[in-house]
Amino acid sequence: QVILVESGGGLVQAGGSLRLSCAASGRTFSALTMGWFRQAPGKEREFVGFITGSSGNTYISNSVKGRFTISRDNAKNTVWLQMDGLKPEDTGVYYCAARGSTASLYEFWGQGTQVTVSS
Repeated sequence: QVILVESGGGLVQAGGSLRLSCAASGRTFSALTMGWFRQAPGKEREFVGFITGSSGNTYISNSVKGRFTISRDNAKNTVWLQMDGLKPEDTGVYYCAARGSTASLYEFWGQGTQVTVSS
């Protein structure tokens, strides 16, 4: 079992920045691939990106590439989503998720944190 707790959401003006945090507990953090997802009102959940466990390799969705970055600190059991150049269309609930390094599906999910970007 992995417990994930996101924080850092809020209201920001277009062009601004936010950094979301996701604190994990319950399993060896460095063995987990951590993903970020978001869900806008009335839309399906969208994949944002992921970062692998020990190597820290990242993949960012084309929709946010160049504006969002993912990082992690395995000693702190924490992963971050740095969001710059925010746009109103980035508004939504942001979730972090975890999966084992060889798993294809994200097994564990946080409760989500709201991000609202005003124009």
